[in-house]
Amino acid sequence: MGKKVLIIDDDADICALLCRYLNKNGYEAEAAYTASGGLSKFKEENYDIVLCDYKLGDKNGKDVLIEIKKINPNAVVIIITGYSHIKTAVEVIKAGAFDYIAKPLIPDEVLNVLSAASASLNVVTEPQEEVTVKLKKNSHSLSSNYLEGKSKIAQELYNQVDIVAPTNYSVILYGETGTGKEVIARTIHERSDRSSQPFVAIDCGAISKELAGSTLFGHVKGSFTGAMYDKEGHFESANLGTIFLDEVSNLSYDTQATLLRVIQERKFKKVGGNKEIPLDIRIIVASNESLQEVTQNGRFREDLYFRFNEFTINIPPLRNRREDIPAFADFFLDKSNKELSKKIDGFEKDVMDIFMRYSWPGNLREFRNVVRRAVLLTKSGFVSVNSLPVEIINPSHFLSKQENATEPAVIKRDYGLKDAASRAEYETIMSVLRDVNFNKSKAAEKLNIDRKTLYNKIKNYEESQ
Repeated sequence: MGKKVLIIDDDADICALLCRYLNKNGYEAEAAYTASGGLSKFKEENYDIVLCDYKLGDKNGKDVLIEIKKINPNAVVIIITGYSHIKTAVEVIKAGAFDYIAKPLIPDEVLNVLSAASASLNVVTEPQEEVTVKLKKNSHSLSSNYLEGKSKIAQELYNQVDIVAPTNYSVILYGETGTGKEVIARTIHERSDRSSQPFVAIDCGAISKELAGSTLFGHVKGSFTGAMYDKEGHFESANLGTIFLDEVSNLSYDTQATLLRVIQERKFKKVGGNKEIPLDIRIIVASNESLQEVTQNGRFREDLYFRFNEFTINIPPLRNRREDIPAFADFFLDKSNKELSKKIDGFEKDVMDIFMRYSWPGNLREFRNVVRRAVLLTKSGFVSVNSLPVEIINPSHFLSKQENATEPAVIKRDYGLKDAASRAEYETIMSVLRDVNFNKSKAAEKLNIDRKTLYNKIKNYEESQ
């Protein structure tokens, strides 16, 4: 049986979606819609993990965290908070939260944090031999979680994966946003001799400088104000297995120095601790910009770059492997049908023609989200053009004002001052994104905002249309 998860959130829709999603991914999830209701449930039943929203009607998430710790000091609590509320995240971590998840929620990120939390519990749910056999059996086919594709470029990609997987080489993965860098990293892990050990993925862009040490290497009780218990960091959770550092160039220079020492010495200390913990781990890193260029620009340590650069894989964008688009469309359709409990039969020809023509700047992640949205909007039969977002049907709608001025398809409407300001901000963001080839890290840097705020602004604008 999977880990028991209690979700505390006053948004019933979010609770329903999270429960359904987690239950389908091996957890036993239940929900409470108030802080008091959640605390009552926690007292009555033995939950392994609590996933609690910070903003609740009767209490805030920090208060709930403190109450839960009184009931069970060893409880694992994860707080859901807004992207812009970094101070809140620091507060709840100091108050004893295992980690935090920023809104809007991304299913894969939720699973990654829950996986790390589960690993920290050190509870074995299956005999080790069974787990090893199960993973080795599925390590090459990867069951139904991934699709390799049949194009020549996809075959070349997975040939490289097969070459490097059995080794202990560190690997750098390069690829645009959404090309599936974590999928490739997980595939390397599952085809390696470490496949029966943990795989832990970390988004380095989401780690604040203040919390980096605790997040990566853990801390001991009393090491700083609010450190109410010993915390296991991601490196300890992944020990004997594989750790994946996504967007590694976002780590601060100080954190890079600490990471270099850990890799060289193959041991580390928790924040505030004196005990050296031996480390046997494989490291895979990813970036959507050249680490060599970042190193030359002085933003990344040269010695750390050379430590990572034992093997490099370039992941192609979806527009360079169009032969795989029909297969991925069916793959995402099948997963969306299961996720949403629907039975959509397929795609109309016009829809597939649009898929084949579109440039997919967001790559496989964008493709997956487009299909999920289309399945949600389609009641029965086949997905039609009406279920696709406007940027897919008419990409020129999102070009510059001058280009759009010649497009009769653009819908004109009256905007209030607030709407006009929002649209101007959105157009500025899209212009910068195009200038940097949709590299969101570079765009955020140019716009002088963090990457998660960038995601949030795009999502909020699109949802308002």
